[in-house]
Amino acid sequence: MVNRDINFSLWLDFVERNFLKNEFSALIEKGIINGATSNPSIFASAITTSSAYTSQLESLTGLSPKEKYEALAVEDIRTAAQALRASYDSANDGYISIEVDPFLSNDTAGTIAEGKRLFEMIGEPNVMIKVPATEAGYDAMTELLCNGISVNATLVFSPKQAQKCLKAMKKGMDGFEASGGGRCEGVISVFVSRFDRLLDTDFASEAMDVSKTGIYNAAKIYNLIETNHTPAIRTLFASTGVKCNDLAPDYYMRELLARHSVNTAPLETIESYIEREASLPKLPIENDIINGYFTKLSDNGFDIDAIYTELLNNGLVAFEESFEAMLSQLK
Repeated sequence: MVNRDINFSLWLDFVERNFLKNEFSALIEKGIINGATSNPSIFASAITTSSAYTSQLESLTGLSPKEKYEALAVEDIRTAAQALRASYDSANDGYISIEVDPFLSNDTAGTIAEGKRLFEMIGEPNVMIKVPATEAGYDAMTELLCNGISVNATLVFSPKQAQKCLKAMKKGMDGFEASGGGRCEGVISVFVSRFDRLLDTDFASEAMDVSKTGIYNAAKIYNLIETNHTPAIRTLFASTGVKCNDLAPDYYMRELLARHSVNTAPLETIESYIEREASLPKLPIENDIINGYFTKLSDNGFDIDAIYTELLNNGLVAFEESFEAMLSQLK
């Protein structure tokens, strides 16, 4: 559950229309969640498998597939934002994220234009625009924040990406403050479990500890972000669902419980977590311990920089493929 005593927030990584109109509000009212996130894969699954979108789709004839998608997504995000508005108004997060078209990951101007357009279409202040942490994305983050639009930097795998996000976000927030300011926040979404899904088979064959790389990497980035002492920018731990049956469903959530942080997770992961809620933060981990872990990886022949690059490229492609598949079904 949300723990305001340590400024720990729990966001739901799931969007589907019937759910948003029913169970979603109960999770908020019970204090289990105080925010939500979406991504192209989540929307693709919802729109192509749920009958809740049939009626609206029938009214969208004549529009392009992307226009249909935006009409559906905007309505869902607006519904979620309105359900979360009381949390937002009481300074208890209350954000819902929507991602720009994944094919804009290398287009700064296109990302800025789409981010502004989506924010205006939704018409709610508690919307975060998700921008991939690419070279083109950093300038887009700055510009959106300069305009008072909160940003969720996504697909962050490396400390170098996180550092660039910090720099871009602080520049944008400074610009917004200089123009009059107001409430504007940023989260840096560090992906966790994908490291272990990529590496654990090789680690097991080398008799190395498994299911640790994502945690140590996330802990390293968390320390980096916290060292910058920027209250309006927090670490968000993402990709925390477990795909391995040997781990508890809430394994990553428990291992990454931290002050001044957010965890976003699928509903089943959250349900497992609240059954036996953790009370004490597991982070921070000392940098010497973290660095020792990555030195061991290097000594065993694993190139962490190459791993960062592979995971980012895989993530960008996966979101593009999900988005493209969804648009094909909306033709």
